[in-house]
Amino acid sequence: MTVRSILNNKGHQVMSVEPDAKLAVAVKLLGEKKIGAVLVMNQSRLEGILSERDIVRVIGERGAGALEEPVSQVMTRKVVTCKETDTVAELMEVMTTGKFRHLPVIDSGKVVGLISIGDIVKRRVQEYESEQEALRDYIKTA
Repeated sequence: MTVRSILNNKGHQVMSVEPDAKLAVAVKLLGEKKIGAVLVMNQSRLEGILSERDIVRVIGERGAGALEEPVSQVMTRKVVTCKETDTVAELMEVMTTGKFRHLPVIDSGKVVGLISIGDIVKRRVQEYESEQEALRDYIKTA
């Protein structure tokens, strides 16, 4: 199973904010969309990613006043990405090793989606359920 197959089911929609947006704006977007991360994009160029962890860390360090800072001051700049041809097993390894839960998907230098650990878990559960159903059907006909 590849990233492409997950995006084909999930969709390619990506939530993003501009680097100069206030952190409070990004927090509001995360809450409204019930998501854990947004991409930080300048035009169509990926500049960073902002996750709930980034927000908690900066508020813990600097207090609530950090909500008035630009996202560019809080975001993770070194963004690990993946390709549509990457497998779920590869993503699980990268996410576990890197201790993060979101990977932007890049194709020909452009962002084409965002994969979360939740997307991977959902897909793996679907696979297991399908396998169990196939085994049940096989046993019934044996």
